[in-house]
Amino acid sequence: MGLASRQAEPSSFGWRWPIAFQGVFLLAILLCLPFLPESPRWLLQHGRVEEATEVFARLGGKDTTINDPKILAERDDVITSVEEEKRLGQATWGEVFTEGKNRNISRVLLGAGPYMFNQWSGINSLAYFLPYTFTKNIGLSIELSLIIAGVLGIQYFFVSWLPYFFIEKVGRRQMLIWSSASCSFCMVMIAIMLKVDTLVTQWIFVAFCFIFFDVFSLGILPVSWMYASEIMPLRTRNKGVALGVSSHWLSNFVVVYVTPRAIANLQYKLYIIWAVLNASFVPITWLWYPETARRSLEDMDEVFRHERFGLTKTRKPGNRTKEGGDGVLRRNDPELEIYQHEGKRTPDS
Repeated sequence: MGLASRQAEPSSFGWRWPIAFQGVFLLAILLCLPFLPESPRWLLQHGRVEEATEVFARLGGKDTTINDPKILAERDDVITSVEEEKRLGQATWGEVFTEGKNRNISRVLLGAGPYMFNQWSGINSLAYFLPYTFTKNIGLSIELSLIIAGVLGIQYFFVSWLPYFFIEKVGRRQMLIWSSASCSFCMVMIAIMLKVDTLVTQWIFVAFCFIFFDVFSLGILPVSWMYASEIMPLRTRNKGVALGVSSHWLSNFVVVYVTPRAIANLQYKLYIIWAVLNASFVPITWLWYPETARRSLEDMDEVFRHERFGLTKTRKPGNRTKEGGDGVLRRNDPELEIYQHEGKRTPDS
């Protein structure tokens, strides 16, 4: 869009058109919305049990029916949770900012973390200013910078779809840890290439920008938009996720505001800052972030009720249910069984 607009006569069209064109994607989203099912939890909150069961079955796969024992067990778990939420009533903002037995403020802070990882990885320090970065840092022409930025953006779009196929299998923690470590390495290499500043290192700089976008979109990007909604209890979910999203866009404002000045004044040192921040996400994730893959909201409630001091023991994806030979539905989740060995109540007890 930027390259095409640049070919027009100088006018406000050059910046109005790229912004207005984004409305095309909004229209596509609006057209798809009528075909999306309601959340099964929302349906159960409003007494629409049959519809909720159908949605659970659709989420279970093409061979899953509404009479599948696993679907019925999951539905009944959610019904129990919804009834408890109704009994307790609507959460206040004060409750969101208190710890309590559900560790509400801990969940808010943990949920906001990946949103902030997203921004403080330095992704938008590059993405928003790619043409400026290429022209200012390595002296490329404006036209070539716009072409490279356009190609990178297209690649970024397609690579960002890939986690859909493996994020449940690999898990959120592993993807976040390896993505953060890889992003840190890319930022180190970008800083080194800018410091050396030869014709060869300039193009290596461009190559590592491409690699950075790829590894970012394979981990930090998808996890940052999923994690908060997967750990918040239903009672405080809307407010908790809203706070996380707010931290994301506040961080976005700060990063985008300071980047032009940082590029001009810090040059390669700016990317060392991003490298250090990305590296810090690795131990933070390992120590404090429980794995949510293949676990329900009810499972995560159980995790947070028992991990009282924040250091997580829930480090692997769950396997929430397993049907035994006698047809009885049981959990098969070694991470949650830790609590049983500690003499504490498990979800099935």
